[in-house]
Amino acid sequence: MNGPGGEYDDSAGALRPYVITKGRSRPSRNTISIETLLVAISPPRALPVSATREERALVRMCERLLSLVEAAAHLGLPVSLVKVLASDLVDSGHLSARSGVPKAALPDSQLLQEVLDGLRRLR
Repeated sequence: MNGPGGEYDDSAGALRPYVITKGRSRPSRNTISIETLLVAISPPRALPVSATREERALVRMCERLLSLVEAAAHLGLPVSLVKVLASDLVDSGHLSARSGVPKAALPDSQLLQEVLDGLRRLR
C-alpha cells in the first residue's frame, strides 16, 4: 500500500476495513452469522446518498438470496466486515436476514434413523 517514498498509495482502490464500517468492528446485531441468508427487501428502497460502494454492491447482489459468506467472497472483503455492513442494512430496512432452523426445531435424529430403517425394510 505504500508507494515510492513511503507515502500511502491508494491507487489500488483499497480502503482499510474500519473506514468502510465507519470505525466499527462489531455488528449491531448478533443474529447474523456466516450461514445467514440475505435478501434485498422488495420493493427495493433507495439507499441514502451516504451509502458506501460496498453497501450498494451488497444490496445489489442480494437481489437474489445469498449467504453472508458468499457475499463476502463476491465482494472480496473479510466476513467480519460484511457482517457489520449487513447488520446495518438489515437495521435500515434494506436487507432481510434469514437464519437457519434452530436446533430445538430440528427433528430428533433417532426418529430420522427409525424412518430411514423403516424405508429400507420396505424394499
